[in-house]
Amino acid sequence: MNLIGPGGVCMGVTLSISGLPADQFGLIRRDAALAHDVSDKQLAAAVRRGELIRLVPGVFVADPGRFAGHGGRDELYRLRCVAVATSESAGGFPLSHASAAAVHGLGTLKPDRDRVHVTNGRSSGGSIRTYRHIHSGALHTEDVTVIDQIAVTSLERTAVDVAVTGDFAQALTVFDAALRHGADRDLMSDLLAAGRRTGIRAARRAIALADGLSESVGESWSRAQMIDAGLPIPRLQSMFRSRSEYRCDFEWERRLIGEFDGVHKYGRLLRPGETPADAVVREKVREDELRAMGLMVVRWTWATLERGEMVPLLRAWMARLGIAG
Repeated sequence: MNLIGPGGVCMGVTLSISGLPADQFGLIRRDAALAHDVSDKQLAAAVRRGELIRLVPGVFVADPGRFAGHGGRDELYRLRCVAVATSESAGGFPLSHASAAAVHGLGTLKPDRDRVHVTNGRSSGGSIRTYRHIHSGALHTEDVTVIDQIAVTSLERTAVDVAVTGDFAQALTVFDAALRHGADRDLMSDLLAAGRRTGIRAARRAIALADGLSESVGESWSRAQMIDAGLPIPRLQSMFRSRSEYRCDFEWERRLIGEFDGVHKYGRLLRPGETPADAVVREKVREDELRAMGLMVVRWTWATLERGEMVPLLRAWMARLGIAG
């Protein structure tokens, strides 16, 4: 039904987003919308009003507000990958690299998310298009799996592909995440040994040092900077008992504690009924108890890592506490 304005001009109808048909992935596809008497002009207007996000041509998602923040951006990219993987434009190729990592839920450091990545299973034929990066490369049966009806490269193959296209820190981060998700270290090492690709040297170094105890991208990047700087390798997730039991990100010689404070850390720490302020207070009590045990607690953030300030901070405290390195 259309509204008629002054002079008999058709004004159109504001699209009801709640009435749009969504598929099993929560995606609104143009063909389905048209079949429900929704026009291209109405879809475009909804995008302009910020009611829909166009993931790729012909595929939309509603409720843009849920994609705010870092976690929301991760989910939005995952949905963009699903949109491409379930369209004819994917060419039947499995998602790979950063796109497969998004579907597997692997944490990655500064991933290439300008496009959706797929691998064609051939030695040639790679290309870069507006929405897709088609990588060339052989794929064996065991290199591909299916997650929620989406074909993606296996956990191990995905980690290796991401690792060889990044630097040491990016490789260490994805290998840490893959091990945390249950990947086979030996299989990843075998995949690295099977080919001579750009980035192989940094990736081989990273797989030897990867540790699934690292719980976040920030912790992995922190450790990569420590390793590159030649600092002593810390113990991860050490436990300390006082009035309560405390687990720490990094620990050296039971004297120095290192804690990475990510933007989601306090959210993860919330107990039922707690506010973020409650979690901050509880963390302060925790830190006071650790210091009462004779431990020095040093904290840093993502910005500290970006500015290269973590290593000098740790080095100064290690010198003060007499920790070799």
